[in-house]
Amino acid sequence: MTDTPPDPSQPSGSTPPPYPGPTSPPPPPPYPGAYPTGGYPAAYPTGPGGAPMQRPPAPEQPPSMALAVKLMLIGAALSVVSLVYSFTTLDGLKDQVTDQLRENDPYVSQSVIDAAYGVSVGLAVVFGLLGAFLWVWMAWKNGQGRSWARVVATVFAGLNLLGLLFTVASSSTAEPLSLVLSVLSGILGVVVLVLLWRRESSEFFTAAEASRRLY
Repeated sequence: MTDTPPDPSQPSGSTPPPYPGPTSPPPPPPYPGAYPTGGYPAAYPTGPGGAPMQRPPAPEQPPSMALAVKLMLIGAALSVVSLVYSFTTLDGLKDQVTDQLRENDPYVSQSVIDAAYGVSVGLAVVFGLLGAFLWVWMAWKNGQGRSWARVVATVFAGLNLLGLLFTVASSSTAEPLSLVLSVLSGILGVVVLVLLWRRESSEFFTAAEASRRLY
């Protein structure tokens, strides 16, 4: 019996690594529990013959959803218009703040009045920009078919109606245009809510969620 001559391509004193085949052990996960199915990450969905499946296209928005998204963008525009208009009525706002403070304390100092006026202006700016942002955000996420966004939009619509009731209750001190913009915003929220919960809109949300789960 003769010995098999060593392979000249292998370094002296070393053994060739095992051929990676079906019997090779899988690599360990980077941390315990990283891959629930074993040593390999979960595979992408595959179709016939093992070919990777492509992500299905997002479902097309039905007319009710397309209209709801447009109306939400209009709501954002109304918030910006209301904010811009509030800057033209700053003198009236300062008079209202002064009257309210002096009604509670006839000897209130001018520094307190100025501070309260500054806070009122800051709150008006913050709530105006926040309202516009929320309208745009809801238009974006509902347009993508996010079910949670429809629930959040429903909550916002309820808060919007409460704000409208408060504005109407204090209509004696509110500016006419501000009152009109508030009423339009409240009506817009109700119409958007009806559109979001229509049957074809619900089917769109269901199809969009299913499309995201497949990938």
